[in-house]
Amino acid sequence: MKNNDIHRAFEILNEEVKQWKMPVVTAIAKTRTPFKVLVSCIISLRTKDEVTGAASRRLYAVAESPKEMLNLTEEEISEKIYPAGFYRRKAKQILDISQELVEDYDSVVPDTIDELIKFKGVGRKTANLVITLGYNKPGICVDIHVFRITNRWGYVKAKTPDTSEMALRKKLPPQYWIPINDLLVTYGQNLCTPVSPYCSRCKMTDFCKRVGVEKSR
Repeated sequence: MKNNDIHRAFEILNEEVKQWKMPVVTAIAKTRTPFKVLVSCIISLRTKDEVTGAASRRLYAVAESPKEMLNLTEEEISEKIYPAGFYRRKAKQILDISQELVEDYDSVVPDTIDELIKFKGVGRKTANLVITLGYNKPGICVDIHVFRITNRWGYVKAKTPDTSEMALRKKLPPQYWIPINDLLVTYGQNLCTPVSPYCSRCKMTDFCKRVGVEKSR
């Protein structure tokens, strides 16, 4: 994909994703509550969107802030977020982070990547989601879909999500930094799938080098 193709690609993406549901963390982010974005990101790891959404709603019905979360036990949090993947481990992580936020950050979720990744289990993907969706600050969240698709396009050439993020920061126009994750997560879940993507239905075939695509539909 050439640099001047990226604008057209995003026009197509914006139009195409209207037919599918937005990622659940994006829906939660509409509350503009960074703590909820952070917790939902934790719950969402290796968990389907519908499970994440239901688990998040159950948990927020009883605790919406770090202080309120500390009124719950690890077991109670586990029960609320079950059957999210690794729900017991995530319950402990949510409780530990809530404790740190109350004790060291006056219950306010940090708004920088450098501070966020200090929390155990919080990587750059989650940190970027918190600052972009929770604070509407510039950042590029590179999850597995963004990593796969931007490399599949040939727009970047990187071996990991973190190196893809750095490559995109140098190349991607700033107006697309925040929306790229929502758009490509939705596109990747529904059309540009990991195995056998629906290339025959894709409207970006003129831009895509199909790097690594061995079989398509």
